[in-house]
Amino acid sequence: MLDRIDFDKLKEECGVVGVYRNNHDARVDKLVYYGLFALQHRGQESAGIATNDGDFAHFHKGMGLVSEVFNDTIFEKLRGHIGIGHVRYSTTGESYIANAQPLVVKYRRGSIGLAHNGNLTNAALLRERLEDDGVVFQTTIDSEVIVNLIARYSNEGLAYAIERTMDLIKGAYALVVMTEKELIGVRDPYGLRPLCVGKLDDGYVIASESCALDVIGAKFVKDVEPGEMVIINEKGMSFKQIEKEVKKSSCIFEYIYFARPDSVIDGVSVYQARKNAGIILANEHPVDADMVIAVPDTSIPAAIGYADTLGIPFGEGFIKNRYIGRTFIQPDQTMREMAVLIKLNPMRQTVEGKRIVMIDDSIVRGTTSGQIVNSLKRAGAKEVHVRISSPPVAHSCYYGIDTPDRNQLIGAIKTVDEIREIIGADSLGYISLKGLKDSVGIDDDPFCHACFCGTYPIEVPEASCKKTFKRLGGEK
Repeated sequence: MLDRIDFDKLKEECGVVGVYRNNHDARVDKLVYYGLFALQHRGQESAGIATNDGDFAHFHKGMGLVSEVFNDTIFEKLRGHIGIGHVRYSTTGESYIANAQPLVVKYRRGSIGLAHNGNLTNAALLRERLEDDGVVFQTTIDSEVIVNLIARYSNEGLAYAIERTMDLIKGAYALVVMTEKELIGVRDPYGLRPLCVGKLDDGYVIASESCALDVIGAKFVKDVEPGEMVIINEKGMSFKQIEKEVKKSSCIFEYIYFARPDSVIDGVSVYQARKNAGIILANEHPVDADMVIAVPDTSIPAAIGYADTLGIPFGEGFIKNRYIGRTFIQPDQTMREMAVLIKLNPMRQTVEGKRIVMIDDSIVRGTTSGQIVNSLKRAGAKEVHVRISSPPVAHSCYYGIDTPDRNQLIGAIKTVDEIREIIGADSLGYISLKGLKDSVGIDDDPFCHACFCGTYPIEVPEASCKKTFKRLGGEK
């Protein structure tokens, strides 16, 4: 895929949405579909919807974008007043149809549907324990570990089963879970992955981001708190806090890159946080230039903030081709470099003869930044000064974000000046970690920023797998 091969960005694992309508004759399939459209930026490898009509579960999933996976014939089969949906970018488990979500499993009381955003750090060990107890797995994803644990503890109800499962799993997760009677959402105790709830005229919505609520026409109610469960059934909507004495550690990259700018996460406007980052970046790394441009699209708010602060005109420096198919293949390095220009072509009319400040949100491997800088200079830019609205990415993520091994992260193995030389920029400046945290505007630093500083809120998999776990059926 062009986005994965050529554009040097971190990738979110997936997005989830769930809809419950009070009228059992109503349908939720189209509402879930439009919710997934709003969350398409969180995953483009596969998409799926599962519904339940009170008696039976119905589901369809496939490889590709939401618009490629569903059509009117498929919707006819997705009957039900409860539904969940999922868009996926794989970090654990290969990219093929068996690993697409939602997962729907049959058990003695009916069916359970589950969609999961995140990554478990102890999935391998839990999977091994379940296999020792005779459980057969159909996929290679850690989400199947979760749904099997929920089914195992379901005798006393879905909410109890999820609470028991939360005692065992470690890592990042935002879940939507569906049975014949209920829709439940849950967020991990650290709040690493986002989740919010909204109200429809005749029901409720759970989604990864508030932008999905807007598209469906739901009124935002609240963010699901870390370690909190939201339970929706015929009695209405209720919340239960699963007690966990841990420090909130939401992923700060949601504000840098992952989330849509029109979303609000944990009370903070993503757009405003990005614009604030540009303002702070301008104060930390000012430069005398003729124009500020952004690498579209996520860097635009930061570029506006940077330009406004220094009084430099903001202009359109690139035209982005949004019509490239997912199967666009680059057979060699020459074609790989050409693909960058096919997707992102500089505007010669606006950059020629000018000193340019190019704002981007991150540099991960450094494989494309040099190509982009070089394309601006070939288009006639006199100078190209690169400013990055996040600190150097120097550590891998284990919580559902696709990052390379640390030795492939340019921020881990090169100095800022060395990176500047490699990408061919006239100057290079990154926002400080303090500046990034200030841009979000929350005083007590409730964030995970391990990819910048290496301080992880949860044990990383290597350490986690060395721990001795009690038998799955043991004490809580």
